[in-house]
Amino acid sequence: MISSSTVVNSVVEKLRQALDRGQWRSGDMLPGQRELAEQLGISRPSLREAVTVLETLGLVRSLPGKGVLVLEPGSVEPMQAQNAVAEASLEDVLQLRYTLEPFIVGLVAQSISSKEIGQLRLTLMDMREALEAEDSEAGVNAYIAFHEELFTLTANPIFQNVVQQTSNALKQSAGVLRNSPEHLAARLEENEAVVRAIRNKNSAQASAQMRHHILQEGRRMGIELNIPDEHPGN
Repeated sequence: MISSSTVVNSVVEKLRQALDRGQWRSGDMLPGQRELAEQLGISRPSLREAVTVLETLGLVRSLPGKGVLVLEPGSVEPMQAQNAVAEASLEDVLQLRYTLEPFIVGLVAQSISSKEIGQLRLTLMDMREALEAEDSEAGVNAYIAFHEELFTLTANPIFQNVVQQTSNALKQSAGVLRNSPEHLAARLEENEAVVRAIRNKNSAQASAQMRHHILQEGRRMGIELNIPDEHPGN
């Protein structure tokens, strides 16, 4: 059975290639969800998740009641993106992370080298040492560093356009992370599960573990994310 994360990764790439070919140009609307899902042979929830990734990358924009608009490449200004992150709530931050990080770790699991896996494990060791030393500041710094390393490991160059935005969003929640040092052990355990899946080159499992981690982060912050996709309970 093909995993949903693999399907979404494939759909994002197909849609990006179609945009690059000019199948849909700036100002065009993508076909309706039902039509496009049938063309691609996928479920509508998988299509919605793929469109969300493309929207986060600044390639399309969902217009309620109208459809999905194709944007001019590079039309999202960096300063606008920074301002949006600055104004975001913790729930906004978690939604962004839930959209991007599982997709990113799925890609990383497909191409990561043994040296890069070693670096990720060293950063997790920093988290463990901080936990044993009861140093919450060092623990949060190692946690953020771990996720930033994941962002930069993807071989997909277009993700570099949103890595900084995602990193800034993660740092925005640092204050909350520092105020809950009792959760560092759970964060470490969840991140170790992500790395095990990456080391095993299991893209679907890496994505699932990251979704689980971010949902748990939300619960630890008192936020129950309402995720309209096909991964209930992860």
